[in-house]
Amino acid sequence: MLSEKIYTLRRKHGFSQEQLAEKIGVSRQTISKWEGGLATPELEKLKALSACFQVTIDELTNDDLPCPAADRAEPDTRSANRRAADVKLGICLCLIGAVCLILLGILTIVRPSAAARVDESSVIVLSGTGILTALFAVWMVIGMILILRRK
Repeated sequence: MLSEKIYTLRRKHGFSQEQLAEKIGVSRQTISKWEGGLATPELEKLKALSACFQVTIDELTNDDLPCPAADRAEPDTRSANRRAADVKLGICLCLIGAVCLILLGILTIVRPSAAARVDESSVIVLSGTGILTALFAVWMVIGMILILRRK
């Protein structure tokens, strides 16, 4: 409905009823009536609303069409949230990799026999400690990629 679209677009653009009223030249009460479905904007005011919200009059008035300004705002938010999650994951991977490398180094120094047992248990030609070192380093590299990746 038109009333819901006006309300949604106004909120998405961060306008108060007073601010929107000033932008299109009506009173705050008029905006309230439009959003409450108690009145309908005239053609000139629909033009002003569509210009203010950067949508067509068809998008404003047609119930079948989704609200494009609302759809555009959500991907930006999702993209920012996704980026923040990637950075957090990258930091966690870097920290886990660094801590594991430090613990492996301490284990190798403090208990060489334990490191030797890890080497003996490895089926791969590369020694067990070498595999662990490589695995922890890969975690750190993946973490750094996630942190430093653009957009």
